[in-house]
Amino acid sequence: MGRAFEYRRTAKEKRWDKMSKVFPKLGKLITIAAKEGGPDPEMNAKLRHAILNAKAENMPKENIEAAIKRASGKEAESMVEVVYEGKGPHGVLVFVECATDNTTRTVANVKSYFNKAGGALVPNGSLEFMFSRKAVFECRYTEEIDLEELELELIDAGLEEIDQHEELVVAFADYTYFGTMQQALERLGIEILKANLQRFPTNPVSFSEEQMAEIDKMLDKIEEDDDVQAVYTNIGET
Repeated sequence: MGRAFEYRRTAKEKRWDKMSKVFPKLGKLITIAAKEGGPDPEMNAKLRHAILNAKAENMPKENIEAAIKRASGKEAESMVEVVYEGKGPHGVLVFVECATDNTTRTVANVKSYFNKAGGALVPNGSLEFMFSRKAVFECRYTEEIDLEELELELIDAGLEEIDQHEELVVAFADYTYFGTMQQALERLGIEILKANLQRFPTNPVSFSEEQMAEIDKMLDKIEEDDDVQAVYTNIGET
């Protein structure tokens, strides 16, 4: 998991800089969370995590508050989260997670990105067995943290693996343990910087530089779309 995390983190950071409207993308998730569970983050865990992740990307407080307020407006009535699955050039497998107020527009756009690259969307569920979905918690590392002790404390909460990356402690669990892991970390006084669900390929595939150039061209187009929140692939080390 550690090496997979490093690859995903590097790829994500590389492409995150290319995303055209970072704060609006984060704002959509905040709006959806507030619409589903109410505007109080203390009573709405999904909203609390959306705000946490937005702050980790330095989203201004006023933008966060505006996104929460939008949850009670008409523009939020049709806002939903959707997932599309597809195969791109050279057989690369792709999950595309979106937040949108117009699914007709979103699916047409995502479909066009795959088609123009010589790929295609596939029925939802087709790629599920090729990826594992994990709860990933990025926490602040301090000298007081003993990783071996922390690992023992978190096993009962569903921990599968724990890694240290410079100033971060990263904990992985099956996605079904998201809530119990979050509660355990908070109980232990561990500061959570980011918390989300991510998809990891069960059998990563390596591609040549020439192949990656074509794949990246498609992925960049997908991630530039305002409705796209996250993209996961089966790309391994190249």
